[in-house]
Amino acid sequence: QIAPGLFVLQSGVGKIVISLYPYEAVHPDDLGFKKGDKMKILEEHGEWWKARSLATNKEGFIPCNYVAQTDTMETEEWFFKGITRKDAERQLLAPANKPGSYLLRESETSKGSYSLSIRDVGTQGTDSVKHYKIRTMDDGGYYISPKISFPDIASIIKHYHKADGLCRKLERACVKPKAQKPWDKDAWEISKDSIRMVRKLGAGQFGDVWLAYYNNTTTVAVKTLKPGTMTVEAFMEEANVMKTLQHDRLVRLYAVVTKTPPIYIITEYMANGSLLDFLKSDAGCRLQLPKLIDFSAQIAEGMAYIEKKNYIHRDLRAANVLVSESLLCKIADFGLARVIEDDEYSAREGAKFPIKWTSPEAINYGSFTIKSDMWSFGVLLFEIITYGRAPYPGMTKVEVMSSVQRGYRMPQPDNCPAELYEIMTSCWKHKPEDRPTFEYMQSVLDDFYTATEGQYQQQP
Repeated sequence: QIAPGLFVLQSGVGKIVISLYPYEAVHPDDLGFKKGDKMKILEEHGEWWKARSLATNKEGFIPCNYVAQTDTMETEEWFFKGITRKDAERQLLAPANKPGSYLLRESETSKGSYSLSIRDVGTQGTDSVKHYKIRTMDDGGYYISPKISFPDIASIIKHYHKADGLCRKLERACVKPKAQKPWDKDAWEISKDSIRMVRKLGAGQFGDVWLAYYNNTTTVAVKTLKPGTMTVEAFMEEANVMKTLQHDRLVRLYAVVTKTPPIYIITEYMANGSLLDFLKSDAGCRLQLPKLIDFSAQIAEGMAYIEKKNYIHRDLRAANVLVSESLLCKIADFGLARVIEDDEYSAREGAKFPIKWTSPEAINYGSFTIKSDMWSFGVLLFEIITYGRAPYPGMTKVEVMSSVQRGYRMPQPDNCPAELYEIMTSCWKHKPEDRPTFEYMQSVLDDFYTATEGQYQQQP
């Protein structure tokens, strides 16, 4: 008899993997390898796996996102593991791809099935993505159209490279984002010496943000907090929670420096900076409505995760959302507002406190909940649809506070669809419990354009 929980066979242990990219060992217990090397997995530890090289017999830790299981579709450049339909669209519509780009992904709805997603030429100058379900036959074959079946998925891909029958021929696999080396094992409280500041990216009321290198290899962003902004104890308590919150729509918190002031917060680097600045830039100003709605949906997705974890952001606005090179949005600075020791900020008065984003109950009673975050999200939607305009234009903070209490809400901005304005006003319901959940908000914004269409293309 084995005691419950004493022995768990780890899913990937014993499997043979092949490297998709080369990796140079950084630490003594790392295992370096060239592209195409094969290794056996011995243990799995989060993002770092212990492996043995089949060529040299050496053992060490490898970054798990650099390898794929041999003799599976994971090794194919066109296979995107663990990606949703919505994210497939985002990847394919990224500037690096052109019509005819495609990817294969696992179906979200039918376990064990696959879907083929293709970028097609859209109407009115905007491309779209078409999705095809790959169906399985009783004898194990596959087909998109019942007229023609194939022994395996690779044969389907090969066939539709040459033949029409889908919205267009398959031309090239979707460009994969460059693999980022996972953060070092156990590197949480790091030394200031391991950080080399490169360039100041911006200055906030509580500190500056820098582009930096960690150990001269990993590009990171560093937020330096002005001395006195918060106590190390309060910050560490919050940071320990923040580091457990990991989601594709949240800026990843890597490490901290607290032993010598000022406090450093080390996070992933986002090339396009804050959403507020990006919306005002030349590239941001040219974005079409569907992309603005997509930004809103991405932020709702990140907040739905925070909601599920029973956490609160407390300072949600475009300035605290960052944009990546491939135009993905990630929420930053979640939870930081709670530990800021600044009378003007925490007393909800004066220039520093973001009155225009704050719900009436948070202003009046200091009652911050996920529902006060939802109020802020409504104001953030206003910022997005107006390309970064300040909310409540022409009104002072005092005027905003008194007007909102009396039931005033911002009018529908120009170029804002009525359906989106309805979503905004639902965030500004006076009673917090009448405001929607972020889970609901994500589903509404994700399907803003697809609610009335079939999600998959049917083949005769």
